[in-house]
Amino acid sequence: MDLIHRPRRLRRTEPVRALVRETALNVGDLIYPMFVAEGEGVRDPIDSMPGQFRFSVDELVKECREVRALGVGAVNLFGYSEEKDAQATRACDPDGLVQRSARALKAALPDLCVQTDVALDPYTTHGHDGLIVNGEVANDESVEALCRMALSHAEAGVDWVAPSDMMDGRVGAIRHALDASGFKDVGILAYSAKYASCFYGPFRGALKSAPVKGQGIPEDKKTYQMDPANIREAMKEIALDIEEGADVVMVKPALAYLDVIARVREAFDVPVAAYSVSGEYGMILAASERGWVDRDRAILETLVAIKRAGADMILTYFAKEVAQWLASD
Repeated sequence: MDLIHRPRRLRRTEPVRALVRETALNVGDLIYPMFVAEGEGVRDPIDSMPGQFRFSVDELVKECREVRALGVGAVNLFGYSEEKDAQATRACDPDGLVQRSARALKAALPDLCVQTDVALDPYTTHGHDGLIVNGEVANDESVEALCRMALSHAEAGVDWVAPSDMMDGRVGAIRHALDASGFKDVGILAYSAKYASCFYGPFRGALKSAPVKGQGIPEDKKTYQMDPANIREAMKEIALDIEEGADVVMVKPALAYLDVIARVREAFDVPVAAYSVSGEYGMILAASERGWVDRDRAILETLVAIKRAGADMILTYFAKEVAQWLASD
């Protein structure tokens, strides 16, 4: 009798499936993106991202105590200023919202890895990640401003800065600025392959950072964020960021770019992050509300897929919830 191969023998029971499971999602893989707000006692629901909040500094510390107790070791902070101008002046304010948040978190939770977004769009009147010169997003002038912003975060005590702007040469410039100012231990989590995606909409609502239309300037971010059709370009961007001193490289978004994550993992021997963005978060919520998918299973399945593709760490708005599930296993 011919031998019949029976792979199903390894699927018969949950204990057997657990023994042969190839990819494991761990709480240590998760980074929690969080939004900060002015005021005190503020936990402001974000309309475009149900279940997410803008936290005042005191509430941020409370929330991070809970998150850290669940085993999540890293948060990534996003701030803004109501006092916007064309030069993003408040982005570098040592008493700015993000800077105050970082100091409070490091004082309360010294072992929490505090990461901060480095981009100008929440601080500019035009909503772009860089400065506008002669109607265009200017690269080198923007990099200078980003270096000042990164330094102000380092002075506040952050562990990693995360430049998300996609300006050319900014990783090397920030690394040089940090080192020259005595911040050699501050890491750089580089948004190395950040695509000009439609999946950022809810996030921009949370920060009020969408580009302003009708001012004779670019109406979108396609001149600096990447074309979704390109993967060779992503490999070039990542190679450049590694050469310039990035400690961790990131692919953003995650789900529509699993092939990019996989290619990066195969090609480079550095830690790889993936950002499961607000639109991905919203798709799961919307589909589950209609009864089209099982919400909890969809969350875990997508995160496992990102990990399976090769991500070492995942930024996800489901981080706290997933940590609770993993803690109860």
